[in-house]
Amino acid sequence: MRVKSTKTAKSETTHAHPLDPLSADEFRRVRAALAKAHGVGPGWRFASMELREPPKKAMLAWKPGKGLAREANAAVWNRADGKLYRAIVALGKDGKDKVTSWEHLPGHYANMTPDEWHEVDHLVRHDPALAKALAKRGITDLDRLLVDVWAYGAALVPPKYAGRRIGWSDVWVRGSERGNPYAHPVGGLHPIVDLNEMKVLEIEDTPSPGMPKVMGEYVPDLIGMPLREVKPLEITQPKGVSFTLEGNLLRWQNWEMRLGFNYREGLVLHMIGFRDNGKLRSVAHRISFAEMVVPYRDPSVDHYRRTAFDIGEWGLGFMTQSLELGCDCLGEITYIHPVLHDTAGEPKVINNAICLHEEDNAVLWKHVDHKHGPEMRRMRRMVVSFHVTVANYEYLVYWRFYQDGNIECEVRATGIIVTTSFAKGKPSPNGTVVDRETYAPYHQHFIVARLDLDIDGPDFNTVYRTESYAPPISPKNPHGLALEARSTALRTEKEGKQDYSWSTQSGWKVVNDKVKNGIGTAVGYKLVPSGSFPALIDRASPVFKRAHVISHTLWVTPYSDGERWPAGDFPNLSAKDTGLAKWTAANRPIAGTDVVLWYVFGIHHITRPEDWPIMPADAVSFWLKPFGFFDRNPALDVPPSPKSCCD
Repeated sequence: MRVKSTKTAKSETTHAHPLDPLSADEFRRVRAALAKAHGVGPGWRFASMELREPPKKAMLAWKPGKGLAREANAAVWNRADGKLYRAIVALGKDGKDKVTSWEHLPGHYANMTPDEWHEVDHLVRHDPALAKALAKRGITDLDRLLVDVWAYGAALVPPKYAGRRIGWSDVWVRGSERGNPYAHPVGGLHPIVDLNEMKVLEIEDTPSPGMPKVMGEYVPDLIGMPLREVKPLEITQPKGVSFTLEGNLLRWQNWEMRLGFNYREGLVLHMIGFRDNGKLRSVAHRISFAEMVVPYRDPSVDHYRRTAFDIGEWGLGFMTQSLELGCDCLGEITYIHPVLHDTAGEPKVINNAICLHEEDNAVLWKHVDHKHGPEMRRMRRMVVSFHVTVANYEYLVYWRFYQDGNIECEVRATGIIVTTSFAKGKPSPNGTVVDRETYAPYHQHFIVARLDLDIDGPDFNTVYRTESYAPPISPKNPHGLALEARSTALRTEKEGKQDYSWSTQSGWKVVNDKVKNGIGTAVGYKLVPSGSFPALIDRASPVFKRAHVISHTLWVTPYSDGERWPAGDFPNLSAKDTGLAKWTAANRPIAGTDVVLWYVFGIHHITRPEDWPIMPADAVSFWLKPFGFFDRNPALDVPPSPKSCCD
């Protein structure tokens, strides 16, 4: 990764640490090694290349200056026969690289790629059969078309196309040259494309109610709307920021962590620790998003296939966007520029992809003493963020670190909701009317956070379910006011399949039973859930069969280096879940060991008129809060604000 401040810049960093992402040079070396060993070249595509992270035990034992081999994972396929291969490339010293593993994966299909998205758009817009179908609908200006290609689940692939790498598409048309294409869906028109041959196989053309006149624009000059007056808001730090960045090592206040990035997860946070009385204490080894499942809950012809696995089928890294100072990020900003690759294996830099900055967040703690007056501290937080565009939707991801040891993860969803027209007087029961004869289907955003927490080390960690309980009225509780908190240890993977309960305000603590705090209780961190909702989906549904992860709020597994993807390594065109559902069938023990939490949260999106024509950001979050990790409030050492700031 390359780092750039708003004020200064420096060239690409060298690899000072085994977790540093692949550099542009290393991407080229992986490509060259595969070309030499297996003829990977013209006619092939690179689905993915990423750092093959060292085994966790080796990483925890590593010391600066000690050698630890760098390796890369790669997935490639031959367009001529569709065969998918997974490779491991050892990146040797002095350029002596070697392919150490080359595995054919029959029955699996690589992730979709941004190159294919653009190629399908170009292909379909120039297809004569589509032009003919559009002409019947009165659409002749093909320059105004936009085609979105979506991945299939195996159960929904037409039998005649079984075994092909295919995608299905929507067609949209702009009302004007600069107009919003997603305002005008061409209903009932869905091209099916062979992605290897890059050939239109079929154009499904079913009757549609047509395209009603809607107000679907959102750019001010296209709608002629006067803008409200907003005074400038400037955030400055004249003495500089309070964080440092050395390579990919971020330090702020008492926090320390390493920043990573790859094609699938996007931002990854490694080796998160908090310095307590001079000692760096481990909180998490690795946290990231491992999957995002978005089923549209509308069985109509336009939507029955519309379920996105945005991480497994596409990749958050590939869809990460460059950020703009003053718009996406405000204040004294440091940007990081990750390096990824295209389908030819050529490196590509995403400028300003990760934003680092500090924020004021009102009051941290305060008390007004009746005699001595107020004592208070303002809260500051460190924000690490990146933004992703998935066709019509945007996901804005913020990891926030607080002075009191809290970690907050927030996701904001914005962008443009998918809409469909309906016959006059016949609205759909599966969506909300948002414009003239137009509805937006209900859908759900299930986000899976993979949380490899290591509370004061990877060993002896146990997850406890915590619940609040109100005992009945009794002689010991005559007024019914008693409230008890109960903790239940989760001992096996079966017990680790957990669902949120609003009635008991459930949460989960990760506790190291071998480490005690100053008051004699075991140290821990608590997962405080939010945005949790049931799947509300039939278990016979093809979606459920591919993504069992959405059936529970939390899964707990023992750590395993190879277990990264909760819906399987290759969910594109998959028929069944080969991730958590398969792993947890062994019902392994999870108490007093190295544990991984798979937390499912998101947005149950019952669409509303106010989401149209562009959706105000809908925010959902969860927290990791210290629970006995410290002896007392760890933010007592935060200094008061200068008097000049309070005048």
